[in-house]
Amino acid sequence: MPLLINREVVADNWTLINEESLDQTGDIIVPLALYLENQEALTSREGQVAVKVNGDDDIDFLVENLDKFPLVAIDFPAFRDGRGFSIARLLVRAEYKGEIRATGDIGQDRFAYLERCGFTAIEIADDVFKPEMLKSFDEMSNYYQSAADKVRAVYHQ
Repeated sequence: MPLLINREVVADNWTLINEESLDQTGDIIVPLALYLENQEALTSREGQVAVKVNGDDDIDFLVENLDKFPLVAIDFPAFRDGRGFSIARLLVRAEYKGEIRATGDIGQDRFAYLERCGFTAIEIADDVFKPEMLKSFDEMSNYYQSAADKVRAVYHQ
């Protein structure tokens, strides 16, 4: 899957794992529930460990332990589910400094909004990605509200 960071396609060094592949080497992304079940084993392994959350997860543990995770992947299971935007804003407000990655049902019409909410990376399905999608970051030049990107709203300019 193509990974966009700073509006460019980059190599992805992380591997999303499930319960059957907990012994995977390298840097891994683990669903939050699986991380909580296997926390001791995962924190003692070699390589970095990141978590993947979605709108159904209770993220209190995550917010209290942000310094443990270099990356938080936020899943958008369906286009109509916008809870991932709120999760990203919560992470930004908690002063999380790691990578905030959007995964799942991501369309190019959401790129600018993802960036404005604090996402630093966007993972796009292979069958959806087209290089011209990168232009969609600049389709909007004025905004009516402030956001994590510190761009002033049009009525404050």
